[in-house]
Amino acid sequence: MLTDLVIAIVCTIIMSILGLVIVLRNPKNTTNLQFGFLSFSISAWSVFNYFSGGSSTNRLVLQLVFFFGVLTAYSLIVFMLNFPISISASRFISRVLTYATAIMLVVVFLPGFIKNITKDNIETGSLYIVFIVYALIALGLLAFLASVQIRASKTKTSKQQAKLIALGVMLYAVFALLSNVIIPLFVDNWTSSRFGPVFSLLLVAMVAYSIVKHRLFDIRLIVARFLAYVLLLASLTTTYAIIVYAFTQKITFRGDLSFIKNAIPFVAAILIALSFQTVKKFFDRVSNKYFYQDAYDPQLFLDELNKILVSTIEIKTLLEKVADQINLNLKSQFAIFSIKSTPHTDSRSAGSPGTLRVDSDGVHEVITAMSSLRQKIIVADDIEDEANLKKLLTKHNIAMLLRLTSSGKDSKESVGYLLLGAKKSGSPYSNNDTKIMGIITNELVIAIQNALRFEEIQQFNLTLQQKVDDATHKLRQTNEKLRQLDETKDEFISMASHQLRTPLTSVKGYVSMVLEGDAGKVSKSQKDLLNQAFTSSQRMVYLIADLLNVSRLRTGKFVIDAKPTNLADVVQGEIGQLIETAKGRNLELTYHKPDHFPVLNLDDTKTRQVIMNFIDNAIYYTPAKGHIKVNLAESDDAVEFTVVDNGLGVPKAEQHHLFTKFYRAGNAKKARPDGTGLGLFMARKVIVAEGGAVIFKSEEGKGSTFGFSFPKSKLLVHDSPAKNSPAVATK
Repeated sequence: MLTDLVIAIVCTIIMSILGLVIVLRNPKNTTNLQFGFLSFSISAWSVFNYFSGGSSTNRLVLQLVFFFGVLTAYSLIVFMLNFPISISASRFISRVLTYATAIMLVVVFLPGFIKNITKDNIETGSLYIVFIVYALIALGLLAFLASVQIRASKTKTSKQQAKLIALGVMLYAVFALLSNVIIPLFVDNWTSSRFGPVFSLLLVAMVAYSIVKHRLFDIRLIVARFLAYVLLLASLTTTYAIIVYAFTQKITFRGDLSFIKNAIPFVAAILIALSFQTVKKFFDRVSNKYFYQDAYDPQLFLDELNKILVSTIEIKTLLEKVADQINLNLKSQFAIFSIKSTPHTDSRSAGSPGTLRVDSDGVHEVITAMSSLRQKIIVADDIEDEANLKKLLTKHNIAMLLRLTSSGKDSKESVGYLLLGAKKSGSPYSNNDTKIMGIITNELVIAIQNALRFEEIQQFNLTLQQKVDDATHKLRQTNEKLRQLDETKDEFISMASHQLRTPLTSVKGYVSMVLEGDAGKVSKSQKDLLNQAFTSSQRMVYLIADLLNVSRLRTGKFVIDAKPTNLADVVQGEIGQLIETAKGRNLELTYHKPDHFPVLNLDDTKTRQVIMNFIDNAIYYTPAKGHIKVNLAESDDAVEFTVVDNGLGVPKAEQHHLFTKFYRAGNAKKARPDGTGLGLFMARKVIVAEGGAVIFKSEEGKGSTFGFSFPKSKLLVHDSPAKNSPAVATK
């Protein structure tokens, strides 16, 4: 009887403390919460299981035994689903398990579950079969999860953890099921249920062994925190008791001061509350000093490391400072960086000054041997001792190796390795240590990459000036050659244009004479052909003029020869030359010549060329049966000429390039492959040089408007405006 009580008390205390401390370490961690829930369920089950075996057992206590038994089974399954490796379970299975557990928690309190309780026996009802089915299913599910956990574990540590936890859970589940369900059901005797706490202690022992052996939850920190909390509570309780006792028992208050005696407990409680944090920090430091010498503040470590990473760019200084910070916090004997070679730098090793315990050959030997392992972080204690890898690490006193690899989505780039020696205290690296190093790895990689690029830039700057000087010298030579070639080209264009102009003028004149009948009667078909030849000759004359003007622009000889010009007559003349071309393309070309129009000081030849270019473009870029409207109008301040068509239009994305030299829109190239891209360029040059502005609007597929406007105030010739001939409309 006494043994059962001691076992129940020990199991309850151990499991409760273990679960409480683990939850308090990180209340947001799901695994910690699940372990805490498991500890609570088993502790409660052990307590009620003990008290259910006495002669005074009542129905409620027995029902609570089954209630917490169901909770324990459920918490075991949930824990096995997520530890040591998370196993993905479908939502359907999770919901079924949760609903089944909720139903069982209600069933154990129903009258049909336990019929009658006597001093020697417990009579179960028909609903007890439901509990047996639930227990058997839970046992089978636990066995399946244990098998999956063992198979899914990849590292030696996680595999050992899975085996130990699985063994403890299965032994506990099997013995608990036998003692509390199977045996009482078949032998009609509940004495075996009193052995429940023994099985609880077995599970506690297995979990505790896994904790100590494989650093499951870092037991040293748990012990340190537990002692700190015990000392904290003891000191605060003692202080409170002394204050209250001293002021209430040893000091006598008389008369009106008696209220002070009643206020002493409240004042003492306030003082204790105010001093709680200070006292807690003190005991944390004391417990860490004696029981957890490797303790450090992870956030402070990360903050200090980030300061180094953002403030240091020189590669050697960066590696040494980071190694110092790692040694300071992790208490490692040394930290060595081995950085790979790049196209511009050689491989190198660097670390904390005075701690390089591994020579370059040893570093190379270790890295070569470890390249076959895929893990990003390799802890010597966790690797399988295959090919004597663990022996090699031990030989060079290396306890942890980190592969410095960026974790980008598109590619993974490795810059080298970080080798850590064993801890000075002789303790192994904990899970917290590996997690912290995993967090800083990506930041380290980025900082090292930036430092390597900075070093590359520095080396490049040493030779950059000489390269710039050489390139500048070559560029000057090339520019001089290009200038000479450009001058030769301009001279050739100018000469060729002049030489082509004379024969073209003759060709154009003779064709015109033939058309007028000077060489005899011309048939209609001959006239059509001669008109095409005449139009092509005229276009060639304008093209040569454009080339001459471009050449003059480059040589600074482009001059506007302004003289009194009647724009209405100029437009009329160009329309007359293009009538036949428009008719041949089945286009409607309309021009309403003003009756009176002012005379302006313009370059007649160049302006005529601009007008012809605008109308000619409209004819060629407007499909058959389209219409082209030529307008010439004046206002009080300006005169305006426009050519409006419903042709191809200019794509919006290309409009800002349209008036640049040699540029043609994509749809224009398809419609007229023989264009040069000089017409609009020269038109703009001429209009701006004469003091006017270009007019342009266009929408792809709907047509365009090209034209110009001139201010009257600067170009008007102060004579009476000439009377013009009637308007002309052609089709």
